Amino acid sequence: EVKATGICHTDEFTLSGADPEGIFPAILGHEGAGIVVDVGKGVTSVRKGDHVIPLYTPECRQCPSCLSRKTNLCTAIRATQGQGLMPDGTSRFSLGGEKLFHYMGCSTFSNFTVLPEIAVAKVNPDAPFDKICYIGCGVTTGIGAVINTAKVEQGATAVVFGLGGIGLNVIQGLRLAGADMIIGVDVNNDKKAWGEKFGMTHFVNPKEIDG
Repeated sequence: EVKATGICHTDEFTLSGADPEGIFPAILGHEGAGIVVDVGKGVTSVRKGDHVIPLYTPECRQCPSCLSRKTNLCTAIRATQGQGLMPDGTSRFSLGGEKLFHYMGCSTFSNFTVLPEIAVAKVNPDAPFDKICYIGCGVTTGIGAVINTAKVEQGATAVVFGLGGIGLNVIQGLRLAGADMIIGVDVNNDKKAWGEKFGMTHFVNPKEIDG
């Protein structure tokens, strides 16, 4: 049961029709949080009543990609997920007898959704749904860019352009990586306080700079 969901630009991009991988009709949404209401045969990692978040880039921890630490390239369900289907090649959604496709293996714009076992992660039941629903995309994208892609080292200086959801989590990632100077750049001064909450040390508004 989906209790909360975020709206990502990727959802809007697919909805616009510009996404070359978009498949319709589908239930969009990939940032979510909810409660397990039932599990299939053989499922052991979660059980009824668990609080979970969906993972659009799941890890089977067994394929060559996962075993080589390139877990973002996990091949376990990638083929069917890209087709808007469950691993068994079917869809669990329909409307008026017409099949609806899954989206990024999540489909959180629905009261209820169905996911493969490896595509859900158990979370602390005390965590608020409307906060943790963002973890599956915005948080991991921002922090992952720092830790895994840029490989920022302790004591580094970094500049973050744009302090939206992703940018703020880039700042959080920089703080976790031990960066000394974290400069946030945004034309909205209201973002300064938010940036500082996440670990920003300096703020620049380009509109307020002469020359």
